[in-house]
Amino acid sequence: MEFYPLQFTPILKDRIWGGTKLKSLLNKEIPSETTGESWELSTVPNEVSVINNGEFKGKNLNEIINLYPIEILGESVISRFGKEFPLLFKFIDAKTDLSIQVHPNDELAKKRHNSFGKTEMWYVMQADENARLVVGFKQNATKNEYVEKLNSKQLAELLNEIPVAQGDIFFLETGTVHAIGGGVVVAEIQQTSDITYRLYDWDRVDANGIGRELHTELALDAINYNTTETKIAYNKQENKSNIAVHCNYFKTNVIPLNGKMNWIAHNNSFTVFMCTEGSFSIEIDTILYQYKMGDTVLLPAIIQNATILGKATILEVWV
Repeated sequence: MEFYPLQFTPILKDRIWGGTKLKSLLNKEIPSETTGESWELSTVPNEVSVINNGEFKGKNLNEIINLYPIEILGESVISRFGKEFPLLFKFIDAKTDLSIQVHPNDELAKKRHNSFGKTEMWYVMQADENARLVVGFKQNATKNEYVEKLNSKQLAELLNEIPVAQGDIFFLETGTVHAIGGGVVVAEIQQTSDITYRLYDWDRVDANGIGRELHTELALDAINYNTTETKIAYNKQENKSNIAVHCNYFKTNVIPLNGKMNWIAHNNSFTVFMCTEGSFSIEIDTILYQYKMGDTVLLPAIIQNATILGKATILEVWV
Protein backbone atom coordinates (compact mmCIF):
# COMPACT_ATOMS: atom_id res chain seq x y z
CA MET A 1 0.00 0.00 0.00
CA GLU A 2 1.35 3.45 -0.99
CA PHE A 3 0.29 5.99 1.64
CA TYR A 4 -0.15 9.66 0.74
CA PRO A 5 -1.40 12.97 2.23
CA LEU A 6 -5.13 12.69 2.91
CA GLN A 7 -7.74 15.40 2.40
CA PHE A 8 -11.35 15.29 3.56
CA THR A 9 -14.73 16.70 2.57
CA PRO A 10 -15.49 19.58 4.97
CA ILE A 11 -18.46 19.10 7.29
CA LEU A 12 -20.15 22.51 7.15
CA LYS A 13 -22.29 23.76 10.03
CA ASP A 14 -24.98 26.45 9.98
CA ARG A 15 -24.79 28.64 13.09
CA ILE A 16 -26.87 31.56 14.33
CA TRP A 17 -23.65 33.62 14.51
CA GLY A 18 -22.14 32.41 11.21
CA GLY A 19 -21.44 34.31 8.00
CA THR A 20 -19.93 33.91 4.52
CA LYS A 21 -16.15 34.20 5.08
CA LEU A 22 -15.64 30.45 4.89
CA LYS A 23 -16.53 30.94 1.22
CA SER A 24 -14.97 34.32 0.50
CA LEU A 25 -11.71 33.65 2.36
CA LEU A 26 -11.35 29.87 2.36
CA ASN A 27 -13.25 28.85 -0.77
CA LYS A 28 -15.64 26.46 1.02
CA GLU A 29 -18.91 25.61 -0.71
CA ILE A 30 -21.09 26.91 2.11
CA PRO A 31 -24.79 25.90 2.26
CA SER A 32 -26.09 29.18 3.74
CA GLU A 33 -25.31 32.82 4.52
CA THR A 34 -24.90 31.81 8.18
CA THR A 35 -22.29 29.07 7.89
CA GLY A 36 -20.22 29.21 11.04
CA GLU A 37 -17.98 26.13 11.05
CA SER A 38 -16.08 23.89 8.69
CA TRP A 39 -15.14 20.66 10.45
CA GLU A 40 -12.01 19.73 8.56
CA LEU A 41 -11.03 16.55 10.33
CA SER A 42 -13.41 14.82 12.73
CA THR A 43 -14.28 11.47 14.27
CA VAL A 44 -17.04 12.88 16.49
CA PRO A 45 -19.87 10.30 16.44
CA ASN A 46 -22.13 10.81 13.39
CA GLU A 47 -19.70 13.49 12.13
CA VAL A 48 -16.83 11.38 10.77
CA SER A 49 -14.73 12.94 8.00
CA VAL A 50 -14.70 11.25 4.56
CA ILE A 51 -11.56 11.18 2.40
CA ASN A 52 -11.95 13.00 -0.92
CA ASN A 53 -8.66 12.22 -2.68
CA GLY A 54 -6.60 9.28 -3.90
CA GLU A 55 -7.00 5.56 -3.44
CA PHE A 56 -8.91 5.89 -0.14
CA LYS A 57 -11.47 8.32 -1.59
CA GLY A 58 -14.94 7.61 -0.17
CA LYS A 59 -13.70 5.89 2.97
CA ASN A 60 -14.06 7.67 6.29
CA LEU A 61 -11.25 8.30 8.74
CA ASN A 62 -12.33 5.60 11.19
CA GLU A 63 -12.40 3.00 8.41
CA ILE A 64 -8.80 3.58 7.32
CA ILE A 65 -7.60 3.78 10.94
CA ASN A 66 -9.14 0.35 11.54
CA LEU A 67 -7.43 -1.00 8.42
CA TYR A 68 -4.04 0.62 8.98
CA PRO A 69 -3.81 1.87 12.59
CA ILE A 70 -0.02 2.04 12.92
CA GLU A 71 0.52 3.47 9.43
CA ILE A 72 -2.10 6.21 9.91
CA LEU A 73 -1.91 7.11 13.61
CA GLY A 74 1.57 6.00 14.62
CA GLU A 75 2.64 3.86 17.55
CA SER A 76 2.88 6.71 20.05
CA VAL A 77 -0.74 7.72 19.37
CA ILE A 78 -2.03 4.14 19.57
CA SER A 79 -0.26 3.64 22.90
CA ARG A 80 -2.29 6.53 24.36
CA PHE A 81 -5.60 6.48 22.50
CA GLY A 82 -5.92 3.07 20.87
CA LYS A 83 -7.56 3.43 17.47
CA GLU A 84 -9.33 6.67 18.40
CA PHE A 85 -8.32 9.77 16.48
CA PRO A 86 -7.80 12.19 19.37
CA LEU A 87 -8.24 15.62 17.75
CA LEU A 88 -10.84 17.73 15.97
CA PHE A 89 -9.86 20.45 13.47
CA LYS A 90 -12.13 23.34 12.45
CA PHE A 91 -12.26 26.67 10.70
CA ILE A 92 -14.72 29.06 12.39
CA ASP A 93 -16.30 32.23 10.96
CA ALA A 94 -17.93 34.39 13.62
CA LYS A 95 -19.98 37.11 11.93
CA THR A 96 -21.43 37.96 15.34
CA ASP A 97 -20.38 36.96 18.85
CA LEU A 98 -20.49 33.31 19.80
CA SER A 99 -22.16 32.49 23.09
CA ILE A 100 -20.12 32.79 26.27
CA GLN A 101 -19.26 29.18 27.04
CA VAL A 102 -16.99 26.75 28.84
CA HIS A 103 -15.77 23.19 28.26
CA PRO A 104 -15.41 20.52 30.97
CA ASN A 105 -12.17 18.68 31.71
CA ASP A 106 -11.58 15.00 30.94
CA GLU A 107 -12.77 13.79 34.34
CA LEU A 108 -16.04 15.71 34.28
CA ALA A 109 -16.71 14.98 30.59
CA LYS A 110 -16.10 11.28 31.10
CA LYS A 111 -18.37 11.14 34.15
CA ARG A 112 -21.25 13.10 32.61
CA HIS A 113 -21.00 12.45 28.86
CA ASN A 114 -18.59 9.53 28.37
CA SER A 115 -16.47 11.91 26.30
CA PHE A 116 -13.07 13.54 26.25
CA GLY A 117 -12.86 17.04 27.68
CA LYS A 118 -12.17 19.93 25.34
CA THR A 119 -8.80 21.62 25.60
CA GLU A 120 -8.40 23.81 22.51
CA MET A 121 -6.40 26.52 20.76
CA TRP A 122 -7.22 29.26 18.26
CA TYR A 123 -5.08 30.71 15.49
CA VAL A 124 -6.58 34.00 14.26
CA MET A 125 -6.66 33.93 10.45
CA GLN A 126 -8.54 37.19 9.93
CA ALA A 127 -9.95 39.86 12.21
CA ASP A 128 -12.03 42.94 11.39
CA GLU A 129 -11.12 46.28 12.88
CA ASN A 130 -11.87 46.38 16.64
CA ALA A 131 -12.53 42.62 16.74
CA ARG A 132 -11.97 40.90 20.07
CA LEU A 133 -12.14 37.63 21.96
CA VAL A 134 -13.59 36.97 25.40
CA VAL A 135 -11.17 34.81 27.41
CA GLY A 136 -11.31 34.21 31.15
CA PHE A 137 -11.94 36.55 34.05
CA LYS A 138 -10.51 40.07 34.52
CA GLN A 139 -9.59 39.13 38.06
CA ASN A 140 -10.08 36.11 40.28
CA ALA A 141 -13.77 35.60 40.96
CA THR A 142 -15.94 33.34 43.09
CA LYS A 143 -18.78 31.07 42.12
CA ASN A 144 -21.20 33.38 43.97
CA GLU A 145 -19.97 36.48 42.12
CA TYR A 146 -20.32 34.63 38.84
CA VAL A 147 -23.90 33.50 39.58
CA GLU A 148 -24.90 36.99 40.70
CA LYS A 149 -23.60 38.61 37.49
CA LEU A 150 -25.07 35.87 35.34
CA ASN A 151 -28.53 36.26 36.87
CA SER A 152 -28.45 40.02 36.42
CA LYS A 153 -27.25 39.66 32.79
CA GLN A 154 -24.00 41.45 33.64
CA LEU A 155 -21.65 38.52 33.15
CA ALA A 156 -19.60 40.38 30.53
CA GLU A 157 -18.47 42.81 33.27
CA LEU A 158 -16.44 40.04 34.90
CA LEU A 159 -14.81 38.78 31.71
CA ASN A 160 -11.57 39.66 29.97
CA GLU A 161 -11.88 41.04 26.42
CA ILE A 162 -8.74 41.04 24.25
CA PRO A 163 -8.39 42.81 20.89
CA VAL A 164 -7.06 40.47 18.22
CA ALA A 165 -5.18 40.56 14.93
CA GLN A 166 -4.16 38.05 12.28
CA GLY A 167 -1.56 35.61 13.57
CA ASP A 168 -2.56 35.79 17.24
CA ILE A 169 -2.65 32.44 19.06
CA PHE A 170 -4.71 31.60 22.14
CA PHE A 171 -4.57 28.43 24.23
CA LEU A 172 -7.70 27.61 26.21
CA GLU A 173 -7.46 24.98 28.88
CA THR A 174 -10.68 23.35 30.03
CA GLY A 175 -12.60 25.53 32.47
CA THR A 176 -11.70 28.79 30.70
CA VAL A 177 -14.82 30.86 30.03
CA HIS A 178 -14.61 32.17 26.46
CA ALA A 179 -16.30 33.45 23.32
CA ILE A 180 -15.06 34.23 19.82
CA GLY A 181 -16.13 37.78 19.01
CA GLY A 182 -17.84 38.92 15.83
CA GLY A 183 -15.61 39.68 12.85
CA VAL A 184 -13.06 36.94 13.58
CA VAL A 185 -12.06 33.83 11.58
CA VAL A 186 -10.00 31.23 13.44
CA ALA A 187 -8.44 27.84 12.91
CA GLU A 188 -9.34 25.73 15.93
CA ILE A 189 -7.49 22.64 17.14
CA GLN A 190 -9.05 20.70 20.01
CA GLN A 191 -9.58 17.36 21.64
CA THR A 192 -12.17 15.16 19.93
CA SER A 193 -15.20 16.40 21.83
CA ASP A 194 -18.38 18.29 21.11
CA ILE A 195 -19.21 19.06 24.75
CA THR A 196 -19.94 22.75 25.31
CA TYR A 197 -21.72 24.39 28.24
CA ARG A 198 -23.41 27.59 27.07
CA LEU A 199 -23.46 30.23 29.83
CA TYR A 200 -24.93 33.29 28.15
CA ASP A 201 -26.09 33.93 24.58
CA TRP A 202 -26.46 37.73 24.55
CA ASP A 203 -30.27 37.30 24.87
CA ARG A 204 -30.55 36.14 21.25
CA VAL A 205 -33.73 34.47 20.06
CA ASP A 206 -34.68 32.67 16.86
CA ALA A 207 -37.49 33.55 14.43
CA ASN A 208 -39.98 32.05 16.91
CA GLY A 209 -38.68 34.13 19.80
CA ILE A 210 -36.97 31.14 21.43
CA GLY A 211 -33.47 31.38 22.88
CA ARG A 212 -30.87 28.62 22.68
CA GLU A 213 -30.48 26.25 25.60
CA LEU A 214 -28.22 27.36 28.45
CA HIS A 215 -26.32 24.95 30.70
CA THR A 216 -26.17 27.05 33.86
CA GLU A 217 -26.03 24.29 36.47
CA LEU A 218 -23.73 21.97 34.54
CA ALA A 219 -21.23 24.80 34.07
CA LEU A 220 -20.82 25.74 37.74
CA ASP A 221 -18.39 22.93 38.55
CA ALA A 222 -16.61 23.15 35.19
CA ILE A 223 -15.49 26.80 35.38
CA ASN A 224 -12.04 27.99 36.41
CA TYR A 225 -12.89 31.18 38.33
CA ASN A 226 -9.25 32.35 38.46
CA THR A 227 -7.52 34.48 35.86
CA THR A 228 -5.59 32.67 33.12
CA GLU A 229 -2.95 33.64 30.58
CA THR A 230 -4.27 32.51 27.22
CA LYS A 231 -2.40 34.51 24.58
CA ILE A 232 0.70 32.70 23.32
CA ALA A 233 3.89 34.39 22.15
CA TYR A 234 5.84 32.51 19.47
CA ASN A 235 8.70 33.00 17.03
CA LYS A 236 8.11 33.42 13.30
CA GLN A 237 11.40 32.28 11.84
CA GLU A 238 10.96 31.55 8.13
CA ASN A 239 11.23 27.99 6.86
CA LYS A 240 11.37 26.66 10.42
CA SER A 241 8.86 24.86 12.62
CA ASN A 242 8.31 27.38 15.46
CA ILE A 243 6.89 26.13 18.76
CA ALA A 244 3.45 27.59 19.53
CA VAL A 245 1.31 25.37 21.79
CA HIS A 246 2.63 22.14 23.29
CA CYS A 247 0.19 20.52 25.75
CA ASN A 248 -0.75 17.01 26.88
CA TYR A 249 -3.26 16.59 24.07
CA PHE A 250 -1.59 18.09 20.99
CA LYS A 251 1.47 19.99 19.84
CA THR A 252 1.20 22.85 17.36
CA ASN A 253 4.05 24.63 15.61
CA VAL A 254 3.84 27.48 13.10
CA ILE A 255 5.75 27.29 9.81
CA PRO A 256 6.15 30.67 8.03
CA LEU A 257 7.14 29.18 4.68
CA ASN A 258 8.97 31.32 2.15
CA GLY A 259 10.75 29.05 -0.29
CA LYS A 260 11.66 25.52 0.69
CA MET A 261 12.27 23.41 3.80
CA ASN A 262 12.95 19.80 4.62
CA TRP A 263 10.28 18.43 6.93
CA ILE A 264 10.72 15.54 9.37
CA ALA A 265 7.85 14.02 11.37
CA HIS A 266 7.70 14.24 15.18
CA ASN A 267 7.24 11.55 17.82
CA ASN A 268 6.06 8.71 15.54
CA SER A 269 2.67 10.43 15.18
CA PHE A 270 0.42 11.48 12.32
CA THR A 271 0.81 15.13 11.30
CA VAL A 272 -1.91 17.58 10.26
CA PHE A 273 -1.12 20.71 8.25
CA MET A 274 -3.65 23.58 8.18
CA CYS A 275 -2.87 26.27 5.60
CA THR A 276 -3.86 29.61 7.12
CA GLU A 277 -2.35 31.87 4.45
CA GLY A 278 -0.85 31.54 0.96
CA SER A 279 -0.21 28.24 -0.83
CA PHE A 280 2.33 25.43 -0.66
CA SER A 281 3.26 22.01 -2.00
CA ILE A 282 4.42 18.82 -0.30
CA GLU A 283 6.91 16.73 -2.27
CA ILE A 284 7.10 13.03 -1.36
CA ASP A 285 9.16 10.64 -3.51
CA THR A 286 9.12 13.13 -6.43
CA ILE A 287 5.29 13.43 -6.28
CA LEU A 288 3.98 16.97 -5.68
CA TYR A 289 0.76 17.59 -3.67
CA GLN A 290 -0.58 21.16 -3.78
CA TYR A 291 -2.54 23.11 -1.14
CA LYS A 292 -3.90 26.60 -0.57
CA MET A 293 -5.32 28.75 2.23
CA GLY A 294 -8.20 26.89 3.89
CA ASP A 295 -6.88 23.41 3.10
CA THR A 296 -6.27 20.82 5.81
CA VAL A 297 -4.19 17.72 5.12
CA LEU A 298 -3.43 14.62 7.20
CA LEU A 299 -0.03 13.01 6.72
CA PRO A 300 -0.15 9.38 7.86
CA ALA A 301 2.48 8.53 10.48
CA ILE A 302 4.27 6.26 8.03
CA ILE A 303 5.30 9.37 6.08
CA GLN A 304 8.30 10.51 8.08
CA ASN A 305 9.87 13.13 5.82
CA ALA A 306 9.06 15.37 2.89
CA THR A 307 9.98 18.63 1.21
CA ILE A 308 7.67 21.62 1.66
CA LEU A 309 7.73 24.42 -0.91
CA GLY A 310 5.86 27.69 -1.40
CA LYS A 311 4.86 30.89 0.36
CA ALA A 312 2.40 30.18 3.15
CA THR A 313 1.68 30.10 6.86
CA ILE A 314 1.11 26.53 8.01
CA LEU A 315 -0.01 25.10 11.34
CA GLU A 316 1.79 21.81 11.97
CA VAL A 317 0.00 19.58 14.49
CA TRP A 318 0.83 16.19 16.00
CA VAL A 319 0.30 14.23 19.21
